[in-house]
Amino acid sequence: MADVWVVYNFLSYTVSKFLFMKNIFLLLAACFVFQQNISAQFFKKDVGLAHTFSIVARDPVTGEMAVGVQSHWFSVGTAVSWGEAGVGVVATQSFVNKSYGIKGLELMKNGKTALEALATLLAADEEREVRQVAMIDVNGNVNSFTGKNCIDYAGNIVGKNYSVQSNMMLTNKVNTAMAKAFEGSEGKPLAERVLITLHAAQVVGGDIRGKQSAAILVVAGKSTGQPWNERLIDLRVDDNQAPLVELDRLLRIYRAYEHMDKGDLATEKNDMKLAMEEYGSAMKMFPENLEMQYWTAITLANNKKVAEASKLLQKIYKKDANWRELTKRLPKVNLLTVSETELKELIK
Repeated sequence: MADVWVVYNFLSYTVSKFLFMKNIFLLLAACFVFQQNISAQFFKKDVGLAHTFSIVARDPVTGEMAVGVQSHWFSVGTAVSWGEAGVGVVATQSFVNKSYGIKGLELMKNGKTALEALATLLAADEEREVRQVAMIDVNGNVNSFTGKNCIDYAGNIVGKNYSVQSNMMLTNKVNTAMAKAFEGSEGKPLAERVLITLHAAQVVGGDIRGKQSAAILVVAGKSTGQPWNERLIDLRVDDNQAPLVELDRLLRIYRAYEHMDKGDLATEKNDMKLAMEEYGSAMKMFPENLEMQYWTAITLANNKKVAEASKLLQKIYKKDANWRELTKRLPKVNLLTVSETELKELIK
């Protein structure tokens, strides 16, 4: 009888140990599957992290549409900002699904409103609750979505011709500050309004992790059939301790070069008074920019103002002699149309 009892205890112990190990194995397997699901959901190669604040907006006067964004994440503009002239713009963030950008634009291009396009994409996305997306179409229809599993503080505000959205913010004041800033900057160019809006977000705390990159994308309200010319502004700061400050500098440079382009156009129309006003405006914005000074001098020389051009060129050569060498090469490609005597005056 004792032997039977020993065998019984041994079998009971063995079965109990087996069941315990089985439960441990099942628990580990469940954890592994959960980890794999989380990895598949959040960290696939095409699904990055962009916890951030952004704005999509439209200028009802010019028809221009824009996306602006800042984040503590490298090169945020390459993931969040999407736009197409005559169609709309998209901001996709939080646990980013980049396909919302391309697919959203395609849906709007095929006749869906921003509301319909976003609803269609969300309905097909099993991980929608970790997404944050905003869209605006060419007609000013706006839609935005913040999934319930976005990291606090997270939310969005839809207004007339704009939507602001944010997640992982330091405070819950970011969206309200952005909306107020955008509405209060009416009358300014769209890109400047977007930048003002982003600055407002940072003032009240911004991203809880800090700041690293920022971007502004502006597209035309109407397509000309030349997509290579329809990204009116496309500026990105990929890694910087003060990305909005740098983005502001880049936007001002862009505006200065707009003056240069207008000066060139006036020159083509033989309106030298307007041309010099535009060139002057550009150089006033960035007086240390030798490029602007140089081509202003070349324009003067091509319009028989050689003495004036030479005076400006001498100042440029003192700062960088390579510009003198460039001047020598321009006649060959007809970018400088002066006589041999005049050329000697310009390169002395």
